[in-house]
Amino acid sequence: MSLAEIADAELAARLARAAGAILREVRGSAMFEGKGLGAAGDGVANEFLCRAIRAARPADGLLSEEEKDDTERCALERVWIVDPVDGTREYGEGRSDWAVHVGLSIGGIASVGAVALPDLDGGVVLRTDESASLPHPAKAPRFLVSRTRPAKEALAVCDAMSGELVAMGSAGAKAMAVVRGEAEIYLHSGGQYEWDSCAPVAVALAHGLHCSRIDGSPLRYNRADPYLPDLLICRPQYAERVLSEVARVS
Repeated sequence: MSLAEIADAELAARLARAAGAILREVRGSAMFEGKGLGAAGDGVANEFLCRAIRAARPADGLLSEEEKDDTERCALERVWIVDPVDGTREYGEGRSDWAVHVGLSIGGIASVGAVALPDLDGGVVLRTDESASLPHPAKAPRFLVSRTRPAKEALAVCDAMSGELVAMGSAGAKAMAVVRGEAEIYLHSGGQYEWDSCAPVAVALAHGLHCSRIDGSPLRYNRADPYLPDLLICRPQYAERVLSEVARVS
């Protein structure tokens, strides 16, 4: 069966996994290091993903962090939103907390997607068509924050809720840590773009998590300006309290 014939979620998962494998090969070649490795990985993975999506879904739009944006996509119902290497810095440093995002926005909603964590447990792909039950949460909520630039709102809310901070790299790695039960709350307010969250949000929603802006408004995709500065992904039982605390400290 060709890629054009398979379901959207299966396509997203296959492409995310394949891009992850390519990125591991690039890093293993020892031809690049540091920022040069990050740039090389971004370029190779972007070329692969964009070519494959255009071949498999020629009628759909496409938005990639590494591709010149064509805002004609805004007139389309279906738009693929990808981040070839989410966490380029972590990838270049040889860390494991980076990801590949392949998401599909339908009518402005993150509807289908897959997030690959190529360096985790031999290669993990979380996807919208294979949801699993969430494990029991920790007694004190664990808040995922950037390991280099933790958001002030996250720090304040964590303190107010007597939570625990967990520093991690890419947005996708943090979002999937909530899906995998390694934390309860990912609160981000430091600036992002649609490709940073489309696939992770689609996967998180499929697993029954709460996803919204930090003011509680819905996350919308495929806009002319892809800047989407903040988001909250968390266990549903924490959403109301977190949003209330954000409003209080903002």
